[in-house]
Amino acid sequence: LRRRAPSVFASGPMSGLSYRYAFVPTIRIVEGLGNQGWVPVDVEEQRIPKEARRGFQKHMVRLRRAAQMQTLDEWNVELVLVNSHDAGCAYQVHAGIYRRICSNGLVLSDESFQAIRFRHSGSLGEEVVQASFRLLEFIPKVGELVNRLRARDLGALESLALARHALLLRYGSLDAAPVDPETVLAPRRNEDNGLDLWATMNRVQENLVRGGLSDAKRDRRGRLRSVRALRGIDSTVSLNMGLWDLAARVANGEVLSLSE
Repeated sequence: LRRRAPSVFASGPMSGLSYRYAFVPTIRIVEGLGNQGWVPVDVEEQRIPKEARRGFQKHMVRLRRAAQMQTLDEWNVELVLVNSHDAGCAYQVHAGIYRRICSNGLVLSDESFQAIRFRHSGSLGEEVVQASFRLLEFIPKVGELVNRLRARDLGALESLALARHALLLRYGSLDAAPVDPETVLAPRRNEDNGLDLWATMNRVQENLVRGGLSDAKRDRRGRLRSVRALRGIDSTVSLNMGLWDLAARVANGEVLSLSE
């Protein structure tokens, strides 16, 4: 944690903030969650344009139940904690899913699990830890949601529509996307093959987040078109939540348009 995200261990807020700003170091929250059986499994820190923000910038910690660490299932629920010490954001607690086969770190949309947000005021430490209990109560429902996605097989046009909408989430338009929707549907391993909505969504998520994908076509400059890895906490969380929302809508019977 300290090597990859020193801001988690900040001993105070960035200088110049209001005296009303309540500072609670993220490591204190992580330790409090640890007392409730949550173990940090991944962390990342936002890139910064100004040196004054170094050590205080936005960071994201993913935590998993200690009981799950030795016997990982095909997927496991995670707690996704987002915070900063530069007044850049409130404390956020999201529900996430870790898929073992591809190491995908999904984030559920607010329609499935309303993210819990805390302003930097009052007794934050205990409030954030208590919020984790709400996620524990929600875990059985996550299994129900995943099973619904697994039970919904997609036709070719439905898969293509999902990929098109996913590209729109990241690039805003199909013209700005570096690859075709068909390319985003390509599996990276045999275990990712499948027509069901769960497998399809995970293929699209990994391809758009990790990048390195090409359709062997070239742009106007003659360069090979490819998807770049997604950088930035906000963009990663936003894309993940958007993809989950798309999948949930399809599972609920909505027909996604094949046009922009």
